Amino acid sequence: MSIKDITIVITSFKSDERIENCLNSIDRSCKIIVIENSSDNEFKKKIEHRFSNAECILAGENFGYGKANNIGLKKVKTKYALILNPDASLYPSTLENFFTAAKKIPDFAIIGPFIQENKTETIVKKTHNSEPRLVKNVKGFAMFLNMSEFNDVGFFDENFFIYFEEIDLCKRLINKGKKIYLVTEIKINHFGGQSHNQSINDAMELSRNWHWMWSTFNFHKKHKSFIIALLIVFPKLISAIFKIIIYSILLSKKKKIYYQRLSGLINAILGKKSWYRPKV
Repeated sequence: MSIKDITIVITSFKSDERIENCLNSIDRSCKIIVIENSSDNEFKKKIEHRFSNAECILAGENFGYGKANNIGLKKVKTKYALILNPDASLYPSTLENFFTAAKKIPDFAIIGPFIQENKTETIVKKTHNSEPRLVKNVKGFAMFLNMSEFNDVGFFDENFFIYFEEIDLCKRLINKGKKIYLVTEIKINHFGGQSHNQSINDAMELSRNWHWMWSTFNFHKKHKSFIIALLIVFPKLISAIFKIIIYSILLSKKKKIYYQRLSGLINAILGKKSWYRPKV
């Protein structure tokens, strides 16, 4: 098992300020596929010029996380793939530790890192031993995939633009008897919520709030029922309406956030697709 057995798949959207740090942390002999959710040819030229091991695919429009990752995963020819966010970076031992875990548990579908670090904090979940731990799902910023385990399941549900797509995928895998693990030795640096350039923070925050609500309802609707999904989101619906009223009276800009949440929920309940896109 070597670096030639893995392809790293990175979905980006206006990620110039973060992605180079991510790419610089990856062994230059490792195949990388970057899917840029735009038609930014300058971004493509820059990435492929600076990183000879990277192929940049322009989606042509903003497809979101799941669909863009699917584009990359369908091009993977190696035994394994690592889905990685642009605001994440690897340690020198990261890939080797993934390979070590893969040898120990060859029947895995997904392995996730158990330790997550960023600038301000280190998150370590306590465990009594260092053995791989079976879990129901892992976070989407770093997912090590055993590609042969996905033949009868497929990859991400493209109806989800962002949020819950990795939880949905993990649930479908487990329903098919597949195994998902967290491994304590694997460490990845992840900033979280900072994959895009800072100049578009406000627009991305509005988009995140819309899609968080849309995806919350549709995930529960898909795996439970419309009624249960409605019961789960009903407190959020009332909260959004109440806060829109309060922040309107206070003339606060926070009103926009809760308007987005209400809009995402209403569109989901009405059965509309996840159509909202950040205005950038």
